[in-house]
Amino acid sequence: MAADGTTGRVTRRRVHTRANLLGAAFSVFAAKGFGHVSIEEVCEAAGYSRGAFYSNFSSLDELFFALYQERADLIAEQVSGALALDGPDLDVPAAVDRVTDVLLLDRDWLLVKTDFLVHAARDPEVAHSLLEHRARLRQAIAGRLGRARGHTALPAVLVDIDDAAHAVVAAYDGVTTQLLLDRDLEHARVWLKQLLTALLTDGSGTPDHTKH
Repeated sequence: MAADGTTGRVTRRRVHTRANLLGAAFSVFAAKGFGHVSIEEVCEAAGYSRGAFYSNFSSLDELFFALYQERADLIAEQVSGALALDGPDLDVPAAVDRVTDVLLLDRDWLLVKTDFLVHAARDPEVAHSLLEHRARLRQAIAGRLGRARGHTALPAVLVDIDDAAHAVVAAYDGVTTQLLLDRDLEHARVWLKQLLTALLTDGSGTPDHTKH
């Protein structure tokens, strides 16, 4: 690094440029959909040249994957954090409320996520990365349910914690698909909370203390 700190400034500027490109791409992809967006449109939205784009990404596919990975990792961290707030005893209704607030972010994210799912379905390499993310999300949920077992009475149907985690993610997928169509965020939150409550409790909102 130069004595005047030039390298450090260049690195920070590149990080800033990359972040701006990702932010602009998120808005453009959400508005038009992947496959209908050009590099020029992303650059224009971010206020950069094609040179700035290619100094950070080799292709639009790479940018799209980086964008998805950034947001998906953030959601996995938020879910883990929401589930970790209780001690060994898991307050299931409160945890459901927190997870519901985290998972239903905004419709733009759901549009980008759905585009990425369709893209991944046609590309085995991308699909592998998407499956890894979904596995991390399920592991965060399964790990928390596993730590609660023995401290919190969970429904007898949760014999297999991994299956329960799959069911939680599937509930989220189903509710968010409906949300994309009807744009009814208020009811989507209610439906997801009801589904998760039914999965993780006796259905009343209280873990079933009569079943082990």
